[in-house]
Amino acid sequence: MPIVDWGERQRVLTDAVSLLVGDAAGAYPSGNSVLVRGRSETVLIDPSISVVAAGGAPTAIDAVVNSHSHEDHMAGNGLFADARVHAHEADRPGVVSLDGLLDVYGYPQPMRDEFRRLVVEEFSYTPRPDAIGFTDGHVFDLGGVTVEAVHLPGHTRGHSGFRITGGVFFLSDIDLSGFGPYYGDMWSDLDDFEASLVAVRDEQADHYVTFHHKGVIESRDEFVRLLDDFAAVIPRRHEAMRTYLAEPHSLEEMAARRFLYRPHVESPNVVPAELRSAELHVQRMLARGEAAEVEPGRYQAVAA
Repeated sequence: MPIVDWGERQRVLTDAVSLLVGDAAGAYPSGNSVLVRGRSETVLIDPSISVVAAGGAPTAIDAVVNSHSHEDHMAGNGLFADARVHAHEADRPGVVSLDGLLDVYGYPQPMRDEFRRLVVEEFSYTPRPDAIGFTDGHVFDLGGVTVEAVHLPGHTRGHSGFRITGGVFFLSDIDLSGFGPYYGDMWSDLDDFEASLVAVRDEQADHYVTFHHKGVIESRDEFVRLLDDFAAVIPRRHEAMRTYLAEPHSLEEMAARRFLYRPHVESPNVVPAELRSAELHVQRMLARGEAAEVEPGRYQAVAA
């Protein structure tokens, strides 16, 4: 594997940790990969399509760590064929095989076949049946530098952040963007996501790092403010959906109304993400007595 000069696109955070900044500051479909160097090993967390496009990293890589099994976080898994690959045990199926990844999303046909083509052609997806699972609290000892896994489920079942020696915390797809939390897949869970946002609020770090958008936040006060704004999107969406259900609607009608994406956004995952998110919020409304199924597959808000 060639050593690639990343130049100004390598942002040094500590003596051991640097950020390989993706295209458009890490906006999807790219992302910001984290390079961690110890005395005995070097780890790359979430190799993005920008790493693939560059043809490698600034140094030899001993292991790749995937924060979760989404295509943009695994693009370089095949590029580093001689490196070990690690992923949380709950998301390991999406790293091991393409069918496993498609199960994570839960897309129906024919979209399943369309997405199969997309992740291979645009994200260089390469199955890693040799992937090694980890669980919450696992510590990767790189020699004088450690990377500790922090399970933060909700986005996916195995979504994880990482505490890294030197005061760095990698938030992965708790990306603090204005879009808000994404829980639009079959393996997403709204309650778990909210619990993860509460848990991560207590993290103390000098550098909070996101895979997309924000990149590096170096003030705890700023991190907490951004996190609170990010978390507030969930109840705001919930109330918007409940207001829409003043009249009976189906999940399909809610998806067409769009509570996540703006009308001009066109992507294969938009409708399934809207459907899954609406399903999770309606389930919450039913459990709270905020809505009722007034006829098969149609829901209406219950007056307070």
